[in-house]
Amino acid sequence: MSLNTPLSQWQGKVAWLIGASSGIGEATAHALHAAGARVYVSARNETALTRFVQTHPGAVALPLDVTDPAAVSAAAHKVLQAGDLDLVMYCAGHYKAQRADQFDLAQMLRHQEVNYLGALYMLDAVLPQLLERRSGHICLVGSVAGYRGLPKSLAYGPTKAALINLAETLYLDLLPSGIGVSLVNPGFVETPLTEQNDFKMPALINSSQAAAEILAGWRKGEFEIHFPKRFTLGVKFLRWLPYSAFYALIRRFVKNPHAATASERPKP
Repeated sequence: MSLNTPLSQWQGKVAWLIGASSGIGEATAHALHAAGARVYVSARNETALTRFVQTHPGAVALPLDVTDPAAVSAAAHKVLQAGDLDLVMYCAGHYKAQRADQFDLAQMLRHQEVNYLGALYMLDAVLPQLLERRSGHICLVGSVAGYRGLPKSLAYGPTKAALINLAETLYLDLLPSGIGVSLVNPGFVETPLTEQNDFKMPALINSSQAAAEILAGWRKGEFEIHFPKRFTLGVKFLRWLPYSAFYALIRRFVKNPHAATASERPKP
């Protein structure tokens, strides 16, 4: 059953993608442009945005730092002045692996600013017009890392969990107003962020494949778009496990030299 109005006709539609200088955001902007959308791309990397618009006639670059609410508001104003906004996609992201025994407050806060607060600044900038028009679609890019707490995800995972909850609540609140909301929860995708990982990433796909999955999900009117399903369905199963089974499974399959089971800890 479709939870959103299916999005399949992009010719002449206006799409604003925030975090579109590389990875999933850039690939999705490319796919939307190829489908006929009028694409606005935003990110900090002005050089990458300029390169994108040079190879995508009609696309517009709006460089910004998502942690600056004034910059997000100014970019949104330019998009909204040009016409009705049909889709806004928040895919800006920051990732650094972190464990509790190497707690870095600055990194924790940086993840919050880029991954979550930036999405709130975007919503503050576009929601009034979408609500006035009673149309449009908001897409937030989360991650399966937001399903449950995972090793090395102390800073990243909570921000994605927050986005998941935010998208779920937005959907409930905005459905009566005719505004669609979708949530993208990718598994492992080849991006500058995942290049940091020092472990084998199961079911790894490239960003073009991810973009194709996203457009297919919009076309079906899905709320949650997760991929590749051969991996994400297994991760979703972990959400249903009781904590005792979940932690036992994680200890079995994830090597964590810093963690000790209860039986291994020194006795008082």
